[in-house]
Amino acid sequence: MKIVVVGGGGREHAIIKSLKKNSEIETIYALPGNGGIAQDAVCVNIGAKDIDAIVDFAVENKIDFAVVAPDDPLVLGAVDALEAKGIPCFGPAKNAAILEGSKVFSKNLMKKYGIPTAEYEVFSDMESALAYLETAPIPTVIKADGLALGKGVLIAQTRDEAKQAVRTIMEDKIFGASGNNIVIEEFLTGPEVSVLSFTDGKTLVPMVSSMDHKRAHDNDEGLNTGGMGTVAPNPYYTDEIAERCMKEIFIPTINAMNSEGRKYKGCLYFGLMLTPNGPKVIEYNCRFGDPETQVVLPLLESDLFEIMKAVNEERLDEVEVKFSNKNACCVIMASDGYPEKYNKGFEIKVDDRFSAELYIAGAKLADGKLLTDGGRVLGITAIGDTLKDAVAASYEQTDFVSFDNAYFRKDIGKRALDAAKEA
Repeated sequence: MKIVVVGGGGREHAIIKSLKKNSEIETIYALPGNGGIAQDAVCVNIGAKDIDAIVDFAVENKIDFAVVAPDDPLVLGAVDALEAKGIPCFGPAKNAAILEGSKVFSKNLMKKYGIPTAEYEVFSDMESALAYLETAPIPTVIKADGLALGKGVLIAQTRDEAKQAVRTIMEDKIFGASGNNIVIEEFLTGPEVSVLSFTDGKTLVPMVSSMDHKRAHDNDEGLNTGGMGTVAPNPYYTDEIAERCMKEIFIPTINAMNSEGRKYKGCLYFGLMLTPNGPKVIEYNCRFGDPETQVVLPLLESDLFEIMKAVNEERLDEVEVKFSNKNACCVIMASDGYPEKYNKGFEIKVDDRFSAELYIAGAKLADGKLLTDGGRVLGITAIGDTLKDAVAASYEQTDFVSFDNAYFRKDIGKRALDAAKEA
C-alpha cells in the first residue's frame, strides 16, 4: 500500500506519524514534506499547489490512496483531479472546500439554513464598507473572503481601526485577491473551541475538542499567528454543549451542504465561540487544523487510515472512532520575530532525553543537519492523565530541543487550566 500526503508542515507530520501505525502501509510519500518529515516519509519536491505534478506523480507511482491536507490544494480541486484518475482521496471536493475557500459563501450558507453565527454584512467595494462602519457596532471583525494562511481576520476596537483594517485589506491588498470581498461581522465574546470532525457526507463523528492559542505572545498579546500551541480536550466544551453543537451546528452544516449539492467528505473543522447566547460558528476550515491536529491525533486510539478509507467510501458509520480520555498539550517553538521578520538556517538539536512527540513544521535538511526554515519550526506534544500533567510534561520537554533564536509562549494551557478549576 502506497500513500501520498500532500503538504509539508507540522499538521502533515502528525498525520503521517498516525498513518504509520497501520501495518498495511508500506510507503508514505510527502509532497513536498520537510526536513523533519523526511524521517517518517519519502519527501518529494512537489509543491502542495502544483496539482498537475501531484496527479502525475500519483499516477506514475501507482499510489493507492491520497490525503490532501492543506486548504490551498483542496480549494484548487486536488481531490477532484486525483479521483478523476482513479486515486481515492481523503479530503473534500472543490465544490465542498468552498466552505473555507469563501467566507462570503459560508456566512450566506449559515444564514440560509439557520446555523448560529455572528451577524454580518458583505462588501465588494471599499467605499460602501467605510460608509457602513460609520454606524456599525464597535468592536467589530473584518474578514478577507478568501484564504489568507489563517491570518485574514482583523479585530478592530475603534471605528478608526476598523476603517484602517478595511483599507489594508481592500486597498493595500495585504491578503491579495482574497481581500477583493470582505465580511464585516459582529464581535462575539466567550471561550473559543476548535472541534475537528470526520464526515462522509452522511455521518459526522466529532474528534476531541481543543483550544488554540493564536496570539504570538503570552497573555494573548501580540499579532495573530497560525497558532502557538494547543491543548485537548477543551474544558469549556462540556457534554451538554457538545450535544447542542451536534444538533444545532454540525448536522445542520452537513445537511445544508448536501442540499446545495456540495456533499462534504473529509475533515471538517468547526471554529466555535461559546457566547452567552449559545455556541456560534466563527469559521469553518475544510481540513485538519494546525496545530490542533498535533494534540487531537495523538489521542486517537482507532486506526486513522481505516477511518480515512471509510470516509472516502461513505461507510463511516461502520468503523469505530475512539479517542483516549487523556489530555494533550502542544507547545510550538518558533523563530523569534514570527509572524513578522525572522532569521532561519539554525541547526535544530534534539537531546537523547527527549521523550515526547516532535512534529516538525518549518525545517530543511542540509549536509545531514536539520535546520530551521520557517516561522513556526516545530511542535512538542506530551500526553498526561490530567491537563496539568500534559502541560507540565510538554514544557519539560522544551529543555531537550534547541536552536538559535528559538521562541515559545510560556502560558499554553493556562486559560484551560483556569477554566478546569472553575468547572
